[in-house]
Amino acid sequence: QLQACGGGLVQPGDSLRLSCAAAGVTLEHYAVGWFRQAPGKEREGLSCISSSEGTTYYANSVKGRFTISRDNAKKAVYLQLNSLKPEDAAVYYCAADRGVIVSSWGRPQSYAYWGQGTLVTVSS
Repeated sequence: QLQACGGGLVQPGDSLRLSCAAAGVTLEHYAVGWFRQAPGKEREGLSCISSSEGTTYYANSVKGRFTISRDNAKKAVYLQLNSLKPEDAAVYYCAADRGVIVSSWGRPQSYAYWGQGTLVTVSS
């Protein structure tokens, strides 16, 4: 079971670090993706980190502002959000799967396990 946390209310230009932890699962054996969903919009794939080599992937919309990383000792995956914009406001989810195909990392259907989401609000 995954749990995402770290969301909150921030101002434009601020930063947040989201965390994704797993209970009862060795997260380092899974590819982990971060998604977000704003009201009335589809779930958007933001980033993914592979299980084996820690290769990272980013959506163009967040490349250069968001950074994904994992700490296997802490059994956690993080998403650092920098230079936040009002359009970044959404519920952010982490997801995991053992068999994510590289070309499909941004598709929600590629992941079997999901966290409950954490809300990020960006407003002045």
